[in-house]
Amino acid sequence: SAAYTQRNKDQESGAAEQALQLIATMDLQPLYEFADADVQAYKDLQSTWKKDCTLSEEEIASIQARALNIPTTLVEACHTRIVAIKEFLPQCNPNITSDAKVGIHQLAGSARAAYQTVLVNSPPADEKRRLANLLKEIQQIEA
Repeated sequence: SAAYTQRNKDQESGAAEQALQLIATMDLQPLYEFADADVQAYKDLQSTWKKDCTLSEEEIASIQARALNIPTTLVEACHTRIVAIKEFLPQCNPNITSDAKVGIHQLAGSARAAYQTVLVNSPPADEKRRLANLLKEIQQIEA
């Protein structure tokens, strides 16, 4: 939707510049990298469950922390992008706001999936609450 908010009147109103800022904020490459990192973090975590695991307690704790940090960061990254889309909607080309809203829903689904991965990794209660609050905010934006 930001790519199509580049008409002359969007240029004149400043909406085109806000659209370009949104495009920069959307930077999806880190999200793909989180997915790849999560696969590796899970493999590493699985290695700690083996009977013959020779890793130290410190190494295991580091692996567990990474397995928790990656999906946590993904929830936060999705939230940031959803908020950016929400803030852009008033300037969005009105003929394609549905495209922006689809982006919100897709990112929301990714955030919810990442949150489920967080829960499997037993986060501290305060972190669980913080992330649940981000999901509530996302849900309000979706409505």
